[in-house]
Amino acid sequence: MTVAAGAESRRPAKPRPSLAIPIGLVTFAVITWISVSREFGIDLNLGELAENITRGARILVREDTNPADRGLLNPNWVFLTETAEPMLETFAMAVLASVMGCGLALPVSFLVSRVTAPNGLVLSIGRAILSVIRAIPDILYALLFVAAVGVGPLPGILALLFFNIGVTVKLLSETVDGVDPGPIEAGRASGATGMQTTRWAVVPQILPNYVAYSLYVFELNIRASTVLGIVGAGGIGRMLYREYGFFHWSNVSVIIVELFVMVFLIELVSIWLRRRLV
Repeated sequence: MTVAAGAESRRPAKPRPSLAIPIGLVTFAVITWISVSREFGIDLNLGELAENITRGARILVREDTNPADRGLLNPNWVFLTETAEPMLETFAMAVLASVMGCGLALPVSFLVSRVTAPNGLVLSIGRAILSVIRAIPDILYALLFVAAVGVGPLPGILALLFFNIGVTVKLLSETVDGVDPGPIEAGRASGATGMQTTRWAVVPQILPNYVAYSLYVFELNIRASTVLGIVGAGGIGRMLYREYGFFHWSNVSVIIVELFVMVFLIELVSIWLRRRLV
């Protein structure tokens, strides 16, 4: 078959240039300008930023005869013994909140998943309630419970409990939505009830993710309890805020190192458990 000379030399039309990238860049520049402007944003002053950028060096490497008054890079390891009790309290708060929150989140996640929800009404009401729970930050929960039950670890545990339920149910319900439907159809075809189908066809598929989410929430609890302690919800956060208020940076450094080590060890345990369950 021969091809005409005109058809052989014809080239496809060049596509028109897209305006998406220029429009996106202009939009980004406008939003950034509004955010840093004095009238609408945070009033970012680059001159003051450049002038004060070296102030942090004194906090990092400050030397002093008093170990507590040294910089962040010179931890006062003698202070480590004083942090043992509040750090243990933080760990206990995180454990209790994780066990209760993740334990409640498992059955609730089945009620707000399209795959396992009993009906559309339960699905809609459950998701609406969980949206409200997730919309409230953990620090606000802590303030409410401190006002209700007083200062101490109890309001911190209650605040973390609601925070855990919101996070874990969101992650786990989406995992349930993506499970393999084959075992579920086989269970229903064999006459299994909804609860039996969930137990034997869904739970084995989501178990590794459930363990991973639970340990992830436990890590979040360690970090969040540090912040909650500032408002009186117990834990190491109260001591951290106190040392920060006195500018004892070397003591603050010790607490930061402790939190890092604890979260790192939790991550190692999480990796080991996930490998055993997969």
